[in-house]
Amino acid sequence: MVKTTPNDSFPTPTSHTQAETEEVLLKHLPLTEDVKPSLQRDNHLRFLARHLTQGFPARYISQDASQPWLVYWTLQSFSIMQVGMDPGNKRRAVDRVLACQHPDGGFGGGPGHEPHLLPTYAAVCSLAIAGNPGENGGWDQIDRKKMYEFFMSLKQPDGSFTVSKLGEVDVRGIYCLLAVATLLNLLTPELIAGTASFIASCQTYEGGFACASFPFFSSIPESPESLLLSPRPNLGEAHGGYTFCAVASWVLLQPFNRLQSRFSKINTRTLLRWLVQMQGADVELGGFRGRTNKLVDGCYAWWVGGCFALLEGLDGVGEVPGLHDVHDEKPGEGDEWLDDVGSDPWNTKALQEYILYAGQHPAGGLRDKPPKNADSYHTLYCLAGLSAAQHKITPQIGHKNALEALWQSNSKTSLTLEFAREAEGKNVLDDDLRKEVYSTALSWGEDSSTKREVVGGKENRLNATHPLFNLTATHADAIMAYFYGQPTPPPRVRAEKKDLR
Repeated sequence: MVKTTPNDSFPTPTSHTQAETEEVLLKHLPLTEDVKPSLQRDNHLRFLARHLTQGFPARYISQDASQPWLVYWTLQSFSIMQVGMDPGNKRRAVDRVLACQHPDGGFGGGPGHEPHLLPTYAAVCSLAIAGNPGENGGWDQIDRKKMYEFFMSLKQPDGSFTVSKLGEVDVRGIYCLLAVATLLNLLTPELIAGTASFIASCQTYEGGFACASFPFFSSIPESPESLLLSPRPNLGEAHGGYTFCAVASWVLLQPFNRLQSRFSKINTRTLLRWLVQMQGADVELGGFRGRTNKLVDGCYAWWVGGCFALLEGLDGVGEVPGLHDVHDEKPGEGDEWLDDVGSDPWNTKALQEYILYAGQHPAGGLRDKPPKNADSYHTLYCLAGLSAAQHKITPQIGHKNALEALWQSNSKTSLTLEFAREAEGKNVLDDDLRKEVYSTALSWGEDSSTKREVVGGKENRLNATHPLFNLTATHADAIMAYFYGQPTPPPRVRAEKKDLR
């Protein structure tokens, strides 16, 4: 008998909704334990193919300003489900995305729309999947110089970025900018100055991250734009989507953080605790919620479930106390529950069951939870979360070393020289640092020391997706090798242990 969530004899509208959700979820469990859940792959492919070839239904009109996202959600869902695309549909996708490129740099939510960091990420990821070098391939049509100028136009004195001209500051935008800048070889010290410090300021008392914070500026007259490392008010509520974006951004900034003598820190112990606590109980089938005391939702399979892989990319620089040194703490210092965790502190089997039992819509596509309809957004992030639960992806020192051994110093590596406003040469990445950014980003691969169960059998197995970009390794490798002017990366050898931190 599965225990339901108690309401402490003080029912509220929230507890009523929770009870109703639990009742609906339990009805999706099989009547007998010998029934194996099946990923309805063909149904989901038909659902996506209808959108790709026939267009989206009228109810998607509210997504008119998210056209690159609709393309990306569809293409990456195909990639995760191990489905290739024909040249004609690839060309259509590339043309649609390029139509959203703004003449002043970046991409908008549709043709003629103002540029915005979020659709810029979706557009570049779509081009990574469907595009290629050459005429009409999409990659050479990206105006990287204008994009860099667009990025710099959004930069704020505290290291943050607004998502668009006169827009709000949001860590989702920071992640989208850093992911695109990493993929396209646009990172400079000028671009990311102060960004790590701002991200750290968004961590809340719970351990997760909020959308933004309001840092205090230094009162020293000689440096009015410098920031105090403390105090900073942790304003806002910890949220799964913001947390993923903040942690992924922190990992992307690791090559730069290692060079700093003075830097802000994030608390990975409270972060891990919060992530674990976001996973629902048995009565919620092991799905994830995005905030404390909220309902489980299929998309957080990626936004929260995907964070556990990101923790493997933290190397102790700027984190206190660390995920990887919990066993070094003295007994009785709190958080003793961490001493009992195995190689996976979250229930990967339960998350797979949530998606397979409750996340799939009978007519195709995936959803938040029953009885809601399927949509493109939840289809991708449910699939990405299912992939994250099936594959343990970690940084591999062997693959990183192989990438560094093949590194070629060439003119393409220095393309950002013309983009950066040089200040005594300090704003340009030297060759060694650019190599570090490249090899670190592409070092991720499967860790075979942890054998995860694929619920329902091998026929439910999906492609792994890169924890930092939510692209397959093949697509991330190809676009980064091109824009960094490097040879095709070698195949990954599955690591026998986590050996890069």
